[in-house]
This record gives sequence, structure tokens and C-alpha cells, in this order.
Amino acid sequence: MKIIYHKDYVNYAGYRNDPAASSGRIIPIIKEIKEKTDYEIITPEPASEADILRAHTERHVKDIKTDKNLYYIASLAAGGAIKTAEIAYDNEEAAFGVIRPPGHHASTDSCWGFCFFNNMRIALLSLMAENKIESAFILDFDLHTGDGNISIIGQNSKVQILNPRSSGRVNYIKEVEEAFESLSNIDIIAASAGFDEYELDWGGKLSTDDYNTLGQLMKEYSLKLCKGRRFAILEGGYYYEHLGINVVSFCQGLE
Repeated sequence: MKIIYHKDYVNYAGYRNDPAASSGRIIPIIKEIKEKTDYEIITPEPASEADILRAHTERHVKDIKTDKNLYYIASLAAGGAIKTAEIAYDNEEAAFGVIRPPGHHASTDSCWGFCFFNNMRIALLSLMAENKIESAFILDFDLHTGDGNISIIGQNSKVQILNPRSSGRVNYIKEVEEAFESLSNIDIIAASAGFDEYELDWGGKLSTDDYNTLGQLMKEYSLKLCKGRRFAILEGGYYYEHLGINVVSFCQGLE
């Protein structure tokens, strides 16, 4: 299991006043990973402008570039997503990107919700540009619907996405399992991993064990469908006291 992380994701200048950039989010995750696992931590490089332009318009990139600090950290997040996806594909194993800022609310020519570039779209398009994949399944289990993922990825009929919306934790897990069961001809399985459906977070639904189950389901079906190629990148999650615990629980299911 590989963890992709850069020290600049913690409270970086130009982004640190953003609630989604609070050090309370990243620090407990990395602390829990270092204390409870032996996962290898890999440092990414920023995505190139060419990488980003596969997913976004020149106008949007230019707009983000007006703040050089913001462009750097958003590019570094996109680069972290690319590295996460590459490891999952090339090594046929699990990888998790502990990246900031998030990306699933970034569309082709706009963004909101503390997102700037669509990290997931950039990562998958990088694999496609290298002729590694043609298809993918994305499980976006953030509380908030990943409208950016849907708007951009909806342009490719070979990329499927599920934002579970069932009420209650049992039905939620069942919805995810049924979606996996319906899949075929998938080259990689990915997750936009938001942890704000947690029972003590805004969603008030999923337990720590449920996140482990989501990871297990990704592993099980990736081994059946795509040689074990699976990865996840961090999106939301606001109950910082248990965020690291929930991320590690998910990773232990995914590994």
C-alpha cells in the first residue's frame, strides 16, 4: 500500500485560510498512518499545465494562475492524484492520495467548494493519454455530490461514477455493492474519498467499520475485474478528531 503525500499540502501559503486546508485535516491523517501502519509514503511533483489542460479550459487555468501560490498547490494536488493513479495501475496495487486541495467540485471551466482542478479527471486522463486505460469506475462517497466529477467524466461513456445516496448505513453499503456487482470491462477502480458521511460528521451515517467495508469492496472487485488496480484520493471530511482513524480504516480495507 502506497500513500502519496507532500508536506506542502499542510496549510500552504495562499490556501491556508481556506477551511478545507485546515491543518486539522491533514495532520491527524498522516499521524495515524505513521503510527498504525507501515505504508510507504511517496512525495509527488506538481502536474504539468498540459496534464491540467486535458481536463480544463485555458480560461480556467489562466484564472487559477492569477494567484501563483494557489496554482502551485492546486497543481501539486493534481500531480499527487496522477502519481496515485500511476502507482495503482503500474504496480497493480492499492494507493491513497492524501492531497489538498480537493477536486470533485471542479468542472471544465469553473470550480467551487474549495476545489480548483479536478484531480480525479486529471489522473484518469493521464492514464488514458498513456494508453493504459480506456474505462474506469469511480466511487464518490463524499457527502456532497461530486458535480465536477459528473460534469467532466460524463463526457466519457466508458467512465462510470456512483455517488451513493441511500438512507441508512446498511442500504448505503448495499447500494455500493450492487453497483460493483453490475460492473464489467473496467480497467481501474477509483474513489473520490470524502469522510463527511461519518456518523459524527455532517452526514451522520457511516461508521469507521463501514469505511473499511468500502475499501474491502474496492479491493474485492478490482481483483475480479482489473488485476487489483485501485486507488483513492482525499476529498471531504470535517470531524477532524476521527478523520485519521477513518482514513486508516478505509486504507486497511483497500490494501
